[in-house]
Parts: sequence; structure tokens; C-alpha cells
Amino acid sequence: MTTLQRGGGPRSLGASLLDQVLAETLDPAYAQAARAREARAAGEEAPRPRRRRGQVAVAAVMAVAGVLAAVTYDQAAAGAQGREEVRMALVAEIEGESATTDRLAADLEALRGQVTAARDDALAATAVGQRALDRLAGAELAAAVVPVSGPGLLVTLADAGPDADADPVGGSAEVDPRGQVRDGDLQLVVNALWASGAEAVSINGQRLGPTTAIRFAGEAVLVDFRPVTNPYLVSAVGDPGTLRGRFLASPEVNALAVISDTYGLRFEFAQEDELSLPAGSPPKLRSAVPVSAVPPPPAPEPAPGG
Repeated sequence: MTTLQRGGGPRSLGASLLDQVLAETLDPAYAQAARAREARAAGEEAPRPRRRRGQVAVAAVMAVAGVLAAVTYDQAAAGAQGREEVRMALVAEIEGESATTDRLAADLEALRGQVTAARDDALAATAVGQRALDRLAGAELAAAVVPVSGPGLLVTLADAGPDADADPVGGSAEVDPRGQVRDGDLQLVVNALWASGAEAVSINGQRLGPTTAIRFAGEAVLVDFRPVTNPYLVSAVGDPGTLRGRFLASPEVNALAVISDTYGLRFEFAQEDELSLPAGSPPKLRSAVPVSAVPPPPAPEPAPGG
């Protein structure tokens, strides 16, 4: 391919490109370096390359980022320290209130013992009072407001153990809720013990009275609105031989044995020579009348012909 050149004949385009390449053999960077050397030789200050300006800008950005990171860390540390101080203050307050509650409970128990001793002394002074004291002792035992100790039967209920196919390390296997002891299982045991002649019953140290409820709330079993945990130890004071025979023959125990075999619950019982059951919470006084306001008993009817 050819082109026309003004004032002359045709000229090859390839020759024109070759002339341009030969005329500009130096790279622009080499030319810039040469001009810088010439400027230094002439005593002039060489122009600052753009690369140094970029480095300065990057350094400034990094410095600003470091300042922001330091400020953020200080704020986070101050927030964490504040939360820790609040937590420690709450823990100290809880411990103080718990100590106060324990002290008041001990004072109440001591005062209750003094009142009971004074009452017993006053009632034991007369024959009528002694009979009332005997009836009161039986009522207190039935109401579970006095501690009891003696031989009896200890029944153990516990959740089913882990499955043999479960992962002991990862723990990825889900727990079967059917293998957990529920309130109905404990109710079966307690009802069987009462029906077998137990004089006093407790679950994990929680004394059962005539108004005690056994309920299941979430994942916890509540006895008299207080949580008890697995394993569940049911203690019953009474004649061990009588308790054992009647307990094993009760329909409640047969039903519980089926549940245990089906879902793997641990169900054991043993005779104990000495069991100690604490006193339960005294029932709340709902109503009372003075002794003088109680109507006298009706007079006995005269015998015929008397």
C-alpha cells in the first residue's frame, strides 16, 4: 500500500513507520531520567516523580486507618470494661441479697423453734393440753412441717443413658425426650409409696406435703415450685418390709417398669436402715377463729329411761 507525499512522488507507509521507530528509540522513562540528570548537573531541582506522591498518599491513608482502629479499640475496651463492672456489681448485689435471705431464714427458723418449745411447754402442763399436743404432733407429721428420720425405701429414677450409636466426641446425636424422666413418672412413684404406707416422702431433699405439686416446666421438674435435677432420689420413711412388698405389687410400679423397659429409664430401689427427711414448708394460714368463738359441742342425749 502506498500514499502520496506533498511535493514528491509516492512514499511507502511501511517506510514511514520505520522512520518513526528509529527516530524514537528511547523509552519515555529513559528520557525522563536523562532530563533529571541534566537538571542535577545544571544545579536545578529535579521534578518529583508521581510515584513518590502516591507513596505519601498511601502512608497518610494508613496513618488515618491506624488512628481509627485505635479509637475503635479504645471504645470497645471501655464498653467491655463497663459491662464487666456492671456484671460484677450485679453479682455482688445478688450475693449480698442471698446472704440477707439466708440470715432471715435462719432467724425465722430459730424463732419458730422458740415458739414451738413455748407452746409444747404450755400444752404439756395439763392433761387436756397433752392430748391436744399429741393430736398436733400427728397433724404436723401429716402436714410435713417437722423433720423425720428412720428406716425406709430409697427409689432412684434417672434419664436414659446415651445411645450406643451416639457420637461421644462430636455429640451430634439428639437426645430422645422419651428417655427423660417426667413429672408423671415421679407422680407414679410417689403415689405408690403413699399407698404402700409411707409416713413421709421427699424428692432430692424436697419434702412432700398434702398440697405439694409435682410439675414439668420446660426441661425441669418442679417439686413445690422448686426445681430438682436428674437423677431423682425419692426417699420414703416407713417399715421397709411393708413398703417393699406393697410398692412392688402396686399397679403404678408395674406401669413404670414398662416405661423403663421401653425407653431405657433407670429405675432402682433399695431398703435403707436410716433416712433423714427435712421439714417441708409450712402451709399458709388462710383463716382462723378465736377459741372462745367456737361453738360448744352439743350435749349428749339422755339415755332412754334414764
